[in-house]
Amino acid sequence: MEFFTSSTFQTVLSALNSGFVKTLQLFFITLIGALPLGLIISFGSMSRWAPLGFLRRPNMSPLLSGLLGLRPISLVCRLLVWIIRGTPLVLQIIALFYVPGMKDWFNWPSGEGGRMTAVCVAFIINYACYFSEIYRGGIQGVPRGQQEAGQVLGMTKAQIFRHITLVQMIKRIVPPMSNEVITLVKDTSLARVIALQEVIWMGESFMKGNSGIAGLTWPLFFTAVYYLIFSGIVTVLLGKLEKKLAFFQ
Repeated sequence: MEFFTSSTFQTVLSALNSGFVKTLQLFFITLIGALPLGLIISFGSMSRWAPLGFLRRPNMSPLLSGLLGLRPISLVCRLLVWIIRGTPLVLQIIALFYVPGMKDWFNWPSGEGGRMTAVCVAFIINYACYFSEIYRGGIQGVPRGQQEAGQVLGMTKAQIFRHITLVQMIKRIVPPMSNEVITLVKDTSLARVIALQEVIWMGESFMKGNSGIAGLTWPLFFTAVYYLIFSGIVTVLLGKLEKKLAFFQ
């Protein structure tokens, strides 16, 4: 029972708390970066700008007409989303952290700070692409007639988006966005693949030897308590937000 002494428990708890702080930092930094970036990517995906579109003619072949109608911004954004959604996040973290140094492009800062920066960038890009599809679905889900009604009232495009489209989009995207946010809580554990000392990494370290303690398995399973409490709090807060937006129904 020496593994459950008071001093051992305090040592483990201190280490897990330290790791959980890193988990919280990664979670909030990802949301702060991915939410606005996702909206920008969604606008890019829906962009109708075709630089050669004015050259299209009714009697042109479908192939030539399609080439002239290519929308580069939309194409690039959709390609990015396809790549990010089609590959595992853990591989994206590894590639982003190791490949630049292998190719002599640049090196991340040394130590824990560099690992944290790299994993934050990977998470922000990954979740921004997922959020962009949710944003796009919410924007395109607003009935066209309501936008036309705004035009009849003399509203500008910016006013229509801010007062009509955006308000209704938020109500539509809260449930799917909530699922992604809850998934983010658990996905933060993937940061340990590049040895970022988040809560799972700290729990696992007592199996290998940390602070003079080795062979402990319960700290790793104890990390589930942190995730359950954190995801529970996030779920309650998102539920309250969804209820506040219920007046749009």
